[in-house]
Amino acid sequence: MTWLWRTFSSGLSLAPLLAASVSGRVVLVDSLHPGVRKHKDYAGVVVWLEPAGHNAPLPPPATVTVAQKGKKFVPHITAIPVGGIVDFPNFDPVFHNAFSNFSGQPFDVGLYPPGSSQKVQFRREGVVHVFCNIHSSMSAVIVVLRTPYFAVSDQSGAFAVHGVPRGEYRLRVWHERAAAANLKALERKLAVEGSSVALPDLQISESGYLEIPHKNKYGQDYPPEPAGPYPPSGAR
Repeated sequence: MTWLWRTFSSGLSLAPLLAASVSGRVVLVDSLHPGVRKHKDYAGVVVWLEPAGHNAPLPPPATVTVAQKGKKFVPHITAIPVGGIVDFPNFDPVFHNAFSNFSGQPFDVGLYPPGSSQKVQFRREGVVHVFCNIHSSMSAVIVVLRTPYFAVSDQSGAFAVHGVPRGEYRLRVWHERAAAANLKALERKLAVEGSSVALPDLQISESGYLEIPHKNKYGQDYPPEPAGPYPPSGAR
């Protein structure tokens, strides 16, 4: 069944000039993740709007930061429009090597030392899973979208997409622990006809999710992590 949400402006003559804020909340269910079960952490869900029948104009390329700190990528989930640039600064006292060879845009910035940074421009729409070739526990996701109308949920599950012009859209959702079929079922038609749209809660099931260990950039199992501040001789 297709749902249609509408919002109406009290000043009809001004409606064409308004840019809306589309807001709502996601709720994660059927989860085995401790952060969700114990702390109700619903962060990291990407919500976006695709204009019906045409592509939205994309903004000029801008740079966002995904830091490497405490042997983690921070933030874990990032959304950007096609053409966006991600800066990967290394704030740790160890070498890192950010790479991706999954779906989306493969890249490999190579090994780089503490206090330095590498940038990657993402020219292809898709979901890019990012890892470190030195530290197997490090992971991040860059969701590259062909629309400027998107948001990432916070810990409470709240999200808000700002600056949405009047028109018809398709609402889409992505979550790293949800099956593609579950996400497809959440897609909705959305009519924006005023200054704000408040959506009903979006319930996302994590049922059936299994975390599969990833390989390094050579398709091999990770060797033991180096104990010192530098990788072993010959590491790349």
